[in-house]
Amino acid sequence: MSRGLWGFFCAGLLATATSAPATDRAVWTWEKESYAMLGDAAVALEARTFLEGKGIGTIYLYADAFRQRNLVATHPQLYRGFIRRMHRHGLRVHALLGSYYLHTERYVLPEHRAEALAMLQRVLDYNAAAAPHERFDGVSLDIEPHLLGEWSEHRDALLLNFIDLSQALASLKRVSGQALELGAAIPFWFDGIVVEWNGAARPASEHLIDLYDYVVLMDYRNRAEGRDGMIAHAARELDYAKRHGRKVVIGVEITPNDIPKVTFDGASEEDLERELRRVEKAYRRNPAFAGFALHHYRTYRQWLEHPLPE
Repeated sequence: MSRGLWGFFCAGLLATATSAPATDRAVWTWEKESYAMLGDAAVALEARTFLEGKGIGTIYLYADAFRQRNLVATHPQLYRGFIRRMHRHGLRVHALLGSYYLHTERYVLPEHRAEALAMLQRVLDYNAAAAPHERFDGVSLDIEPHLLGEWSEHRDALLLNFIDLSQALASLKRVSGQALELGAAIPFWFDGIVVEWNGAARPASEHLIDLYDYVVLMDYRNRAEGRDGMIAHAARELDYAKRHGRKVVIGVEITPNDIPKVTFDGASEEDLERELRRVEKAYRRNPAFAGFALHHYRTYRQWLEHPLPE
């Protein structure tokens, strides 16, 4: 992305920056934007300034292949420099693995297992070779089996594949001896699908929470309260995570969607902050509640740049 376009996104944002929120916030940052930050120090500086101004403390930075390049493997110095600068200013960086570009929903299929393990291994290799202040703080996986065309007919089998893959990824991290956090994005409705795995019939969400240090719950609703609100949809996951020593980050959608209730697109920043405060009030005493993750960096900025007409 050109520096001029980034300047367009930046215009006026810093002047309207809100005070830091009470809970942690993260933001997904996909391929194009991540590679732009890595390749241009001015873009990275402008992004950091924006993140600090909006109280975002963690960036899920894409760390896999994009357009015939895989910078974490071929140009690790770009990640080292970026992470070093983010850490200097108190921001955490998780390697974002999985993408629409690579169709990583296929990684749950046995024939693609090796690709998924290699994806994580590259990050582990990067961390092993980097200085402590240049290492990723964690990994945020985005592998969504429900995007596969065969989901409706083979849902349970695909979920079991996902759980098996998650166990393999967790084992790979454990064998590495690295302390980085390993997390995965899951939709809130996985708690309504019971599958038997390793002799235990439980909601898919519980099997997955057991295997990861944290999950990012894609709790995509634009209101906090009510039976179809963010608070209700996160209740079972947060209760289970609390009892088992895991963390839950609540994912928030801002990207446009044909279903209005799943996104804050079309709402105001005041609307967003009001609903997040309600969620925070409901869960702030739950030690499993680990804040919010906004989806995603580019659309969040565009959304802020184009407020609703008064």
